[in-house]
Amino acid sequence: MADDRPVPLDEYPVHQVPLSMKHVATGDRNAYDRCIFHVLDHEGRALLIVGLGVYPNLGVIDAYATLRTGQILHAVRASDALGEDRMRLTVGPLRIEVEEPLRRLRLVCDDDALSYDLVWTAGFPALSEPHHVQRRGGRLTLEGRRFVQAGSVAGVLRAAGEEFRVTPGEWTGTRDRSWGVRPMPGEDGGRLAAEHPTEGFHWIWCPVRFADRFLMVIVQEDADGYRTLNDATLVRPGHPDRQLGWPQPEITYRPGTRHPERAVVHLGDVRKPQELEVEILTSSPLALGAGYPPADDWQHGTWRGHGWTDRRTYGLTERHPLAAYGVTDHAARFRLDGQVGHGIFEHGSFGRHDPSGFTGFDSTAR
Repeated sequence: MADDRPVPLDEYPVHQVPLSMKHVATGDRNAYDRCIFHVLDHEGRALLIVGLGVYPNLGVIDAYATLRTGQILHAVRASDALGEDRMRLTVGPLRIEVEEPLRRLRLVCDDDALSYDLVWTAGFPALSEPHHVQRRGGRLTLEGRRFVQAGSVAGVLRAAGEEFRVTPGEWTGTRDRSWGVRPMPGEDGGRLAAEHPTEGFHWIWCPVRFADRFLMVIVQEDADGYRTLNDATLVRPGHPDRQLGWPQPEITYRPGTRHPERAVVHLGDVRKPQELEVEILTSSPLALGAGYPPADDWQHGTWRGHGWTDRRTYGLTERHPLAAYGVTDHAARFRLDGQVGHGIFEHGSFGRHDPSGFTGFDSTAR
């Protein structure tokens, strides 16, 4: 007999379909619901990335935290069976407390390898990102809904005997919430994937916090430069959100790599064309420690048994082979219209990309 007992969330009038809140409307194994936070200091000394995800049809909840300081990346990951209380965002030593929805959250990791106790406070209203859909041949591979937000962070952060006092004036926080379906480990693309191989993928996801405004830029392009996702929106409290047209990135890569050293994003505001200048401060490849593909030691949604916790350190002095084939989050300083801001320049470029001059997966900048 199936276990169909109500769960605590069923007490609230939030149902979307005639199912218990224990279940999602789709039977797709790739259903997910997760978040990611970035906490960065304005001098590039530290970049903390924290995430937590729920995979209802896989029965898994997991979380991670990575901290880059200097040339070392510290990582703590945890995974467990998904329980009935979906409002309890705790896995092993990692937890997220929603103190005030869309306004204030507490991030905690209580582990000897990496620990923090931080309060994340929104500085701007949450902004919905474009509906994200990807297909391979005729098969839907990703359909996600997201919102993004920027704010301030306060608290303490410790790793390897080093302590950082996190203060709103010297640190910035961004976050992203997403849910829907996306490929999980073990997914087999089948004949459609074999008949429609990926030629190239080019991606920029860029939330930036300035003193009085928040800017979000998203670009996704195919191998030939065809744009499948596009957004540049400026948020200012008390003003209508403003779209800044068709962003055109101009990236300077480190020779022999696809690692961006700096960039300029041309924003097509018809009233006043502007340039967003990007200065990279430090970088954290999501394939190292954070569980994003093509990570070879742990990926999101993977069943590792009850109460699994793992701790790793990665040396970043030399280029890691996995980093070249995964998305990297770069803490960055930005300049726009005479103002200086801070945020994330997330970038991934794999395979052919005609606008950049990359001819294949082994092609790099000269």
